[in-house]
Amino acid sequence: MLFRSQLADLDERFPAETAGLVTRQSGDPARAADVVAGLAGLRVGERDELVQLLDPLARLDRLATRLEKDVARAQVIGELERRTTLSVEQHQREFFLRQQLQAIRAELGERDTAPSDAGEILRQIGEAGLPAHVADEARRETERLRALPPASSEYQVLRNYLEWLLALPWTRVSGSGDIALDRVERALDDRHYGLEEAKERILEYLSVRQLIGAAGKDTHGPILCLVGPPGTGKTSLGEAIAASIGRAFYRISVGGVRDEAEVRGHRRTYVGSMPGLVIQALRRANARDPVLMIDEIDKMTGGGPNGDPLAAMLEVLDPSQNATFVDHYLNVPFDLSGVLFICTANSLLDIPAPLRDRMEVIRIAGYTVEEKVEIAWRYLLPRLFREHGITDHDLQFTDEALSLISNRYSREAGLRGFERKLAALMRRRARRKAQGEPGAWVVDAARIDEALGPPRYAADEAEVEPEVGTVTGLAWTATGGELMTIEALRMPGTGKLHVTGQLGDVMRESVDAACSYVRSMARALRIEDPEMKRTDLHIHFPAGSVPKDGPSAGVAVTLAIASVMSRRPVRRDVAVTGEVTLRGKVLEIGGVKDKVLAAYRAGLREVILPATNAKDLRDLPAAVRDQMRVTGAATMDDVLARMLLAPPEVTPAADLPDALPPRADGGADDVVSTWRS
Repeated sequence: MLFRSQLADLDERFPAETAGLVTRQSGDPARAADVVAGLAGLRVGERDELVQLLDPLARLDRLATRLEKDVARAQVIGELERRTTLSVEQHQREFFLRQQLQAIRAELGERDTAPSDAGEILRQIGEAGLPAHVADEARRETERLRALPPASSEYQVLRNYLEWLLALPWTRVSGSGDIALDRVERALDDRHYGLEEAKERILEYLSVRQLIGAAGKDTHGPILCLVGPPGTGKTSLGEAIAASIGRAFYRISVGGVRDEAEVRGHRRTYVGSMPGLVIQALRRANARDPVLMIDEIDKMTGGGPNGDPLAAMLEVLDPSQNATFVDHYLNVPFDLSGVLFICTANSLLDIPAPLRDRMEVIRIAGYTVEEKVEIAWRYLLPRLFREHGITDHDLQFTDEALSLISNRYSREAGLRGFERKLAALMRRRARRKAQGEPGAWVVDAARIDEALGPPRYAADEAEVEPEVGTVTGLAWTATGGELMTIEALRMPGTGKLHVTGQLGDVMRESVDAACSYVRSMARALRIEDPEMKRTDLHIHFPAGSVPKDGPSAGVAVTLAIASVMSRRPVRRDVAVTGEVTLRGKVLEIGGVKDKVLAAYRAGLREVILPATNAKDLRDLPAAVRDQMRVTGAATMDDVLARMLLAPPEVTPAADLPDALPPRADGGADDVVSTWRS
């Protein structure tokens, strides 16, 4: 059966009539073996061995074993030939189909873009002057593109990637590299009034970059971070720097960014992936050395399910690392060392310490009323006149009118509210002029009241009349310094303490520490111990809807409790701030400049600060230093001696002093130091 069914079919050595020959010799096994052996193409040695076997059955068995091997080999060869034939047929089929498709496209007026796209991209790679590692990556991806059908989704992804590589400014620069400091200084002075400290710091920073660049060294340096209240000119400072040094400027708003991929980019495996904000900004700026302003960096949200964008900013803003910044989409290093990064923030408290450590902080405080008036004459009024289609002949301002608007309608650290009030006046005048009303408006109190309504703030926000249990404190917020009134009230009870005003944990601890200190000083303050046990205290911080926290209200709280328990009035014409320990020491606090300016804007002319904050007074504007009396206190005894007045009831002077008893180290007046510029 083997010979009949397989031999002739599997091995070409056996002719088609082999099966018939073997069948006819089936009665003679020896002769059948000889016939098959003669057709099998055996070697001479194999034939001799076969002839020497006289037993026909043994000869047939030996021959069958040999033929089984031939059959197996023939089966393998046949399978390979079959597969080869199928593969060739498939390729031929695809070739014919592609030829037909090209013919159909040609008939329809369409063209096959794959070869031409790859060739065009290769030509652009050769002309773009890309860095060697980028060019090699682009060529590899182009070869992949050539092998893909244009209709595939990966084709479009790869093409977009190559377009991004070619569009980025790997070598293009927007400036000559020279920094003319005199031009920078003029640009800053022309566009910004005041801000002397910020301008000086910026000029120092650019001077270092100029010297390093002139020496042929890498111009790596710290990242500038402008910190200050809204409306103080942080963004416009960045624009002025870019214009003065002749570089491209682009602003990246990162407020509310909560995805790490927004900074580092998305990987190409995702649908709709894009590079990060930094790479996108460089493409739009079309230069590798622009001025990039990262606006509102303190508003970024970190630690979410999609990664921490603040952590991703570490590499971007690190001068020692950003030369090899790798965006996840590009997957090749991009040199960010030539970029001048300028960050803006309202508060440093919301910026993580590792990120804050990589930045050179420049603080920008709020403006005084006098500065706002000058800014209005120089910058705001000319621009607002142009925007509203009127002139200074239609609406005439005076210094008094501008001061009134600033002090009674827009008491803030920045200029945005002040500018809105001026714009409201101009809109009112523009409407009357459009209706045909001739003549000029002279802006006075009556005209302001007509256009803007009743004043939002009292003529003098700060209360100056002494009062028992009420103290004028100072607070710092993201919008600048503010006055903070603290009220204390005593009532019959069992010695309980009530605190209201939406306070944070730190401020509540400050209240507890203040109560403990006053109780320890009860004898010096002429407070009877039984009276404290029979009295409940209620400490309230007005503006209860506004969250408050921080230790700097400790001095004011202690002073309010001491006043209400001793029934001695407190001076309200003096603002106080500082942290207090259980031992009565007054510790250093922050935001001194903003707090002093807030007191100045409110009409106060004396402030008590911790003695260790004397170094911060040099940051105050000269006009403020000349008019403000700033007193430093080392201990709470110093504050009580200066702020507590005699009780209102008539008492012989010999029995009741106006202040605490003199200290053993020389007296309270010797400890309290007053700083004047």
